[in-house]
Amino acid sequence: MRTVLAIGIGAGDPDHLTLQAVEALGRTDVVFVIDKGDEKDDLRALREEILRRHRPDGGYRLVEAADLPRERSGPVSADADAYRDVVVDWQDRRAALYRDLLTANLADDECGAFLVWGDPSLYDGTLRLLDGVFSRMPDPDGWRVESVPGISSVAALAAAHRLILNRVGRPVLITTGRRIEGGLPDDVDDVVVMLDGRAAFSTLPPEQSAALHVYWGAYLGTTDELLVSGPLDQVCEQIVAARDEARERKGWIMDTYLLRRNAGER
Repeated sequence: MRTVLAIGIGAGDPDHLTLQAVEALGRTDVVFVIDKGDEKDDLRALREEILRRHRPDGGYRLVEAADLPRERSGPVSADADAYRDVVVDWQDRRAALYRDLLTANLADDECGAFLVWGDPSLYDGTLRLLDGVFSRMPDPDGWRVESVPGISSVAALAAAHRLILNRVGRPVLITTGRRIEGGLPDDVDDVVVMLDGRAAFSTLPPEQSAALHVYWGAYLGTTDELLVSGPLDQVCEQIVAARDEARERKGWIMDTYLLRRNAGER
């Protein structure tokens, strides 16, 4: 039996690791790292700090591979079917990469781990990829997958702004920036937005913006953390400027935000 762990490592603070995650790292023989390029040097440094703190004696092998590119612009991002096709193709190519990494580097009775940003259950494809990999293995019963939960950027955002995400008897929607471009759904008053590369909050109709309060955070849990909150129509330009400046300075940005109607209500 070979075991593969998807370990949630939090939103950016090395202290986000749970005791369960620390225990999982302690029994890991191989750590797999998918390199996302020079622009993500800060993220690489965080992984290295986590391993330095929680596996100071070494005792594991580090296996790295370059990530695979995916089309993100033009008509692909605007057309739902085209977007789905591109994502499926990208996931298939990534599954092949993971299969090759695992079969070449993980021996019988060994434990391998992927360190997953935030929580493996929320807008991360590692578990789905592993399921696809092992379903096509000649010996799928010889592999076991475990998910170790972590602190998501959503939880980190709520803590940073001292928020309770759900209001009494009301739902919370967690979605992506692409899904809110042009307008929020009418039947949800609390919307958490992730993976927003194009500031979708700035595309909302004026009548919606005027009724919304935004709680925005970038690089949550890190020394570069940025926080802005207030009526959306008043702070929208401030957030856009902060995002542009941060992206120019660091080469990348990770941000999450809550849009809330009737912010004064419980």
